[in-house]
Amino acid sequence: MSEEQQGGKRVEVRAPMSGVFYRKPAPDQPPYVEVGARVKKKQVLGLLETMKVFQKIKSPAKGKIVEIVPEDETPLKDNDLIFVIETE
Repeated sequence: MSEEQQGGKRVEVRAPMSGVFYRKPAPDQPPYVEVGARVKKKQVLGLLETMKVFQKIKSPAKGKIVEIVPEDETPLKDNDLIFVIETE
């Protein structure tokens, strides 16, 4: 899903299903991305764990992360907003 806001295209990345959102690949590693990071299309942004299966959340577009909504290890419901990306 995407929307136009103040002249720039913003793309919303939403949870494809319910699960626990993780910002990092492992507890002792840094987050995949931070606000302000430039990302490539299909770059991994985070993980969603559902029934002990991890699904990679990937960027649908090239751009800059302008918002990360949930904290690390947050339970999400289907279609919850996770990231907002300003496309290039």
